[in-house]
Amino acid sequence: MSSRKTSAAPLLFHLYRAVTAALAPFAYRKVAGKLTDHGVSAARQRERMGYPTEPRPTPQTPDGHPAPLLWFHGASVGESLAALSLIDKLAPRLPGAEFLLTSGTATSAEMMAKRMPANCRHQFAPLDATAPVRRFLRHWQPDAALFVESELWPVTLDAAKRSGVRLALVNARLSARSIARWKSKPATAAFVMQHFDVLLSQNPQMGQSLIDLGAPADRVHPSGNLKAGSAPLPVDQTGLASVQAELGARPLWVASSTHRGEEEKVIAAHKALLAETPDLCLLLAPRHPERATEVIALIKKAGLSVARRSAGDALTPDTQVYLADTLGEVGTWYALSPIVFLGGSLAPIGGHNPFEVAQAGAAVITGPGYSNFAETYPPLIDAGGAVEVSDAPTLAGAVQHWLTDDTALNTARTAARGVVEAQAAALDGVVDLLITHLALPSPNTRN
Repeated sequence: MSSRKTSAAPLLFHLYRAVTAALAPFAYRKVAGKLTDHGVSAARQRERMGYPTEPRPTPQTPDGHPAPLLWFHGASVGESLAALSLIDKLAPRLPGAEFLLTSGTATSAEMMAKRMPANCRHQFAPLDATAPVRRFLRHWQPDAALFVESELWPVTLDAAKRSGVRLALVNARLSARSIARWKSKPATAAFVMQHFDVLLSQNPQMGQSLIDLGAPADRVHPSGNLKAGSAPLPVDQTGLASVQAELGARPLWVASSTHRGEEEKVIAAHKALLAETPDLCLLLAPRHPERATEVIALIKKAGLSVARRSAGDALTPDTQVYLADTLGEVGTWYALSPIVFLGGSLAPIGGHNPFEVAQAGAAVITGPGYSNFAETYPPLIDAGGAVEVSDAPTLAGAVQHWLTDDTALNTARTAARGVVEAQAAALDGVVDLLITHLALPSPNTRN
């Protein structure tokens, strides 16, 4: 049982708990509808109401001692992958431990089904309302719960703490808007923050923000970004070979995870590059493939030819833009090209994960808007593994430099991989912090 005490619940928390209990059936209809659209079964949809679809395991060490069941929650794919990277590091230190991973999206569930280890199972997370959370906790009875990045569920946290579950916030990252919103409710913010036995922030600045919101300072530890320790993205070798064959000797660059307002700049940069390198191909992978029709219109408006992967279009010698409007293939694209522009950074989005690019052996180009990776990009840029651009002309210049200077490109690729490896190695200390603060029974701590 956790010995940490929290302050008395403020009135706003009681109101929130009452409202979420009343609205849970309506919220369920909405989330169930989204899961139905993705082909999720009715039984699995009910996991959102706390009804399990798998039995609870009984974890035991090889010598028969009880082992912990650890619950990780990551809202979507990125957070779930960060959770998997931490599970990979914790498992060897906790022999016999079992892991429960929850998330809210069908895409994350599909990804986890492919990448989870044998001692891990996935469930959709219960809605943050009293009845679903009670059902969930009654069945799973986790020893500890680790919430990844930014989701703070007051009802879930309070119910788990009352059940004796030790709590961690890991890879903590709150947006400026979220921090401002919590600061406007200081009593509730402090009440929520005090539930955690340990809070691991991505950088010192975020750590201070958590303290400002009411987290006890002795429980807050900057720990780097867990995504540095994620396993490399999968590569479809058959698909890779097929696209390589269609490209032949043509040079290529990749623009990945682009958002509305960025494709115009990427396309303009590519059009400028074609003036210098007429056979250059751009592989464009929007963050949201459902925007494909919109992006194709932008490409055609610029007077460029396009082939659409989801339609099975061939990548011919005349194809100037290959639109990769599919899911789950970015690992293949990063293996295809050593030059990758990561979107969400020329628009005010916060950037996307450069670790995946560097692990694939590519160098990174980013816009200035990488606030979600504020602890990652500066050392990556300082080391020469990434370069920051601001618009179409500077993007074209960065790509042109690496296209025409193999030495500079190879130096950048090596630097990018080195920064990621160094940050991944530093995550070993995160495991020690969690084992200590969550009182996990590792062989080194068992009496």
